Amino acid sequence: MASLQESLTKFKKQQEKCQSTLTSIAAKSGSSKATSLKSTPSSTPSSANAKSPAPVKFSNDTERLQHINSIRKAPVGAQIKRVIDLLFETRQALTPEQINDACYVDTNANKAVFDSLRNNPKVNYDGKRFSYKSKHDLKDKKQLLVLIRKFPEGVAVIDLKDSYPNVMEDLQSLKASGQIWLLSNFDSQEDIAYPNDPRTVIKVDDDLKQLFRGIELPRDMIDIEKDLQKNGMKPATNTAKRRANAQVHGITPKPKTKKKRPEISKRTKLTNAHLPELFQHLNVPGS
Repeated sequence: MASLQESLTKFKKQQEKCQSTLTSIAAKSGSSKATSLKSTPSSTPSSANAKSPAPVKFSNDTERLQHINSIRKAPVGAQIKRVIDLLFETRQALTPEQINDACYVDTNANKAVFDSLRNNPKVNYDGKRFSYKSKHDLKDKKQLLVLIRKFPEGVAVIDLKDSYPNVMEDLQSLKASGQIWLLSNFDSQEDIAYPNDPRTVIKVDDDLKQLFRGIELPRDMIDIEKDLQKNGMKPATNTAKRRANAQVHGITPKPKTKKKRPEISKRTKLTNAHLPELFQHLNVPGS
């Protein structure tokens, strides 16, 4: 770091010296031109008003060195972020020298940066090269689907975002093809990816079953639609509007007749056999 600062200071001094030399040369050249103009009256006015040469522009090395110096003087956390961003974008295993050439973070000269980078959970270090380490080692959509199917309880999308560059597009593609579900968690507002596989056996806790069966739905569709809206969901129907249109056209709603529930016999095919408590009080003839 000290050697870099010394080089920068030395370069500035050389630049100032060169600038003063060029300025003196330009001044001498201007005075000699003025003398020749006085001795030659036939000179045109345009040549007498000639401007002095513009100062010489130097290269951008000074700005580049200043930029490098500001990066290496930045806090350790800022330098770590710069390297991790580089590893994430390139998805390549890079040596310290390659990292220095790409983003000007010199891990070999800064032990704190090197140790922090080596122990970072998002970085893998094999002894020679650094590379980005995602939570799930995935390469394509096929591997993504295999992983989601291993978790019937769902996988947080936030844990999949950094797996590979096009993972979000592949998630939407799997959703569109009906192979997975993307549902939002009401508590964290984060998307969860669930496998849409009929062969998957999902175990439901008894407490959740009792909670589901203990919920009594409103009898009026208007109340159901209001409850859906309170929970941030858009109802598929608009009962209030439909009833208002019916009244305008003089259509009276038909009263709903209560249908008699058919008795279940031994020959009846039960589709809810996994809920035996529903059939405890059935009147089965011949039993």
